[in-house]
Amino acid sequence: MRRKPRKRNGLREIPEDLWKLIEPLLPPDKPPGANGRPRVPNRTVLDGTLYVLRTGCQWKMVPQQYRSGSTCHLRFQTWVRAGVFKRIWRVCLNHYDDLQGIDWRFQSLDSATVSAPVKGGIKPEKTLRIEANWAPSGTCSRTPTAFRWRSRSPALTATT
Repeated sequence: MRRKPRKRNGLREIPEDLWKLIEPLLPPDKPPGANGRPRVPNRTVLDGTLYVLRTGCQWKMVPQQYRSGSTCHLRFQTWVRAGVFKRIWRVCLNHYDDLQGIDWRFQSLDSATVSAPVKGGIKPEKTLRIEANWAPSGTCSRTPTAFRWRSRSPALTATT
């Protein structure tokens, strides 16, 4: 039975013209007729990955239309290590520059994207100690525990 081509939603799925730019940058899909489980198409996985990045949902909560969230997450990690998203960013940026033009004289940096220093900030001052207070406390005492109270049990007597 032949499937009807689905209409792609531009908000949730990559438009066709953009997909033509991105597809050559991704590793090839498994060829049809290859052994093993059929591989989830790259387009479906990328749509699922973008869904997670847009909505902030957990990988396990990816809608069924994007197949398995585990598959999307695994492929996302693989593509990040391989630098695929950096290549996609460059191609899309150049494409946008060709279409609309980018004014490269104006640039902005969001401070939320800059990593914080490991030991940054002002070093807090030490809290000053208050005079020694040797009042009785329920949690600690200078007196050793064994000698703190007199025993109230009857004295042990020798029996014959």
